[in-house]
Amino acid sequence: MTAIDPLLFKIETVRKRLIEIGDAKGYTNPESVSLSQELDRLLNLYEKAKS
Repeated sequence: MTAIDPLLFKIETVRKRLIEIGDAKGYTNPESVSLSQELDRLLNLYEKAKS
């Protein structure tokens, strides 16, 4: 288990939730937008961790 494994798990969890909410409520719904922003933040952290 590497240090970024928990981060990858969180990314996948948020990504799946975003798809679920986006399909149910629309991708412009505030909850979808919030999840999208969280996913962006996590992906940025992942990119920094890889470097």
